[in-house]
Amino acid sequence: MNNTKKIYVNGKWSSGNGNEIVPVVNPATEEVITEILLANEIDLNFAVKSAKNAFESYSIITLSQKIDLFNNIIEVFKKRIDDLATVISLEMGSPINLSKKAQAPSGLGHFLSTLSALKKFNFEEAIDEATIITKEPVGVCGLITPWNWPINQIACKVAPALAAGCTLILKPSEIAPLSSIIFTEIMHEAGVPGGVFNLLQGDSKLGVAMSKHSEIDMISFTGSTKAGISVAKNSADTVKRVTQELGGKSANIILRDADFEKSFRKGVIGCMSNSGQSCNAPTRMIIPNEKMEDAINLSKEIIKSIIVGDPNSPETTLGPLANKNQFEKVKYYINLGINEGATLVVGGNNFPKNIKKGYFVLPTIFANVENNMKIAKEEIFGPVLVIIGYENESEVIKLANDSEYGLAGYISSSSIDKAISLAKQIRTGMVHINYAPVNQKAPFGGYKKSGNGREWGKYGIDDFLENKAIVGIKPN
Repeated sequence: MNNTKKIYVNGKWSSGNGNEIVPVVNPATEEVITEILLANEIDLNFAVKSAKNAFESYSIITLSQKIDLFNNIIEVFKKRIDDLATVISLEMGSPINLSKKAQAPSGLGHFLSTLSALKKFNFEEAIDEATIITKEPVGVCGLITPWNWPINQIACKVAPALAAGCTLILKPSEIAPLSSIIFTEIMHEAGVPGGVFNLLQGDSKLGVAMSKHSEIDMISFTGSTKAGISVAKNSADTVKRVTQELGGKSANIILRDADFEKSFRKGVIGCMSNSGQSCNAPTRMIIPNEKMEDAINLSKEIIKSIIVGDPNSPETTLGPLANKNQFEKVKYYINLGINEGATLVVGGNNFPKNIKKGYFVLPTIFANVENNMKIAKEEIFGPVLVIIGYENESEVIKLANDSEYGLAGYISSSSIDKAISLAKQIRTGMVHINYAPVNQKAPFGGYKKSGNGREWGKYGIDDFLENKAIVGIKPN
């Protein structure tokens, strides 16, 4: 792959000034795919200067010009979507079918939904005869994105920021950086003006430098809660805007009136998708106590349908974890769950059969879990499901809300009215009824330690805008 040891600033690829090289590892084979060159603070300053200069002209382009630019990006994105899917499977281990059907298309979807919102977005309104409110771009924005849904997280920041009129510096995860290079090639071919979009490869040191930089007006961060707190602290001295999409431990409630087997099966498969490496995964299942034995028996059956293996095989439904650190973390939590006294139903820390290397973990299910156990409280970020029992529906809400996270929730019920009533009581940014899929026009983000701000659709555009009041427009 070209451009792995380059930065993209002011509309051009260049070698940059960094001298630190890190390997990009295929998590299925533990072999080095390629190497990337990390940017340093000289490169950052160059990117910031370019973005700041470009902001003067880009921030005032017309709506029709923005729409034309988005249409160009979408057309080029469609041409490169298979390339993105292939690279995502290679760099972070997503099964190829998931990469083709969800990972890569999710990025395209954000440009489509943002374009739809942009066409109808009201950047100015009169609140009375003497005052108008204008929505203006924040300025130069630093975007820091993770490895688990690499293109989804890049696109859901870049698209609204461009729609708002901001200029950008993207720092993707150094663990899965290759898709960001293809994305940058898409932006270049689509004719994004020089300096409007800039790419710097880097690790946490670059993220800290971005957060502290006095001429970056906003940081949009997606990652762990621990890292998000660090970003907020490092940004505080410059009083920049910080939006964050952080961790999750989403409750998945199955009510007594639901089709238990159908709901349970969907819950297990949903938890295991992307090897459990989704911040909104339904990892904390809450079921009637009398269904616990049924859950145990069903788990043993359902797990047989999950095929662990080579991400490039179309038959694989569960690939490796994305990196060695995550592999060790998940194994730690599986051992912890056993030591805490939860019932290990399936999975565990044995290596999957017929696999000799790679960061593979068996899909694991714990039953008879208490909500105060660490495996129920802390984000594991792997293919590990915990099952908690309840006696009555008032207890369900307490269990669901007894978490420091608040990103997503799930409710299965035959009564939509009952499900909506419960959804309004759950302290999360999104609730899925009967496993309804995400809607890229709806706001995505969390309560509590799951972050602040909202992404996707018109809500994402709002996050990159400042409200300005212009008063006294009516002549005296």
